[in-house]
Amino acid sequence: MSVDDRPKRVTSADVAREAGVSRTTVSYVLNGTPHQKIPEATQQRILDVAERLGYAPSAAARALRSGRSDVVLCLLPDWPIGPAMGSLLETLSTSLAAEGLTLYAHPRAAGRPVSAVWRSLGPAAVVLWDELDDSEIAAMRSAGIAVTVALLSPTGRRHSELLVPQQRIGRVQAEHLAATGHRLIGYAYPDDPRVKGFAEPRLEGVRTACAELGLDAPVVRTVPMDAEAAADAVRAWVAEGVTGVCAYNDDVALAVLAGTRIAGVAVPGDLALVGVDDIPAAPFASPPLTTVDTEQGVIAEYIAAIVTRAISGKPAPRRPGSDIVHLIRRESA
Repeated sequence: MSVDDRPKRVTSADVAREAGVSRTTVSYVLNGTPHQKIPEATQQRILDVAERLGYAPSAAARALRSGRSDVVLCLLPDWPIGPAMGSLLETLSTSLAAEGLTLYAHPRAAGRPVSAVWRSLGPAAVVLWDELDDSEIAAMRSAGIAVTVALLSPTGRRHSELLVPQQRIGRVQAEHLAATGHRLIGYAYPDDPRVKGFAEPRLEGVRTACAELGLDAPVVRTVPMDAEAAADAVRAWVAEGVTGVCAYNDDVALAVLAGTRIAGVAVPGDLALVGVDDIPAAPFASPPLTTVDTEQGVIAEYIAAIVTRAISGKPAPRRPGSDIVHLIRRESA
């Protein structure tokens, strides 16, 4: 399809021409401008034409009328979007919509410069999930855009961050295995380098818990999303005396489960297993997967509160505490 063949956006000029009125009259009616003496029949005709033509005002036009954009730009880093992140974005979108705001999620890995994205949208706020160049941050703020780092900020330079307690996740996993009698613990590390920012602090939490409980350091093995490769990791753990494994997340835990079946290792009899995220498949695994939940809904609502308060110039709300991290015990551990 050529550029000329693409459907053209319906404008207020199209509505005005079809309805036989001026663009100013269309603007008054569609914006609900008060104190205008426009006949009711004319108003209804304009509304009918707008609906029939599929007219929708652009984000820029809405911002011009209201003096504030209703778009919140969420710049997604190069992460896999699994069930946990999908659920968070869904809740975040709903929470922002309740405040009259529209979430626009854009992957930074798409190749388009960040400046081109936010300048074209003119958002009220930008939600970042990792670091961005200081000059880019300054340019956004100079344009009147509220900017917040919502989750991970390796250098710790930003304000209004949501510091999800990733280390606490690892601690909860290891503490549960230790409490149920396991003395040598393994850690199933992901083979996706994009999630290193989550994997490293979770592993550090496992290491810290093991040290505090007087256990040996965890035996770390990278587990690809491949059943045969996972089986090799399982055989190595069992040969080394590992009896319980903390997996980076539920997806990796499911790979480990597949590996135990190939290796002929019973779960939890020979090898207990704890995941993270409580994805929808976790209760239906065989055996059902013990996991750590991080209450993505609470996190999403907090991010929404950060955004709405930043836009209105109010201080950020209190951050969720470590109590959002809790164990869901099932049969795998």
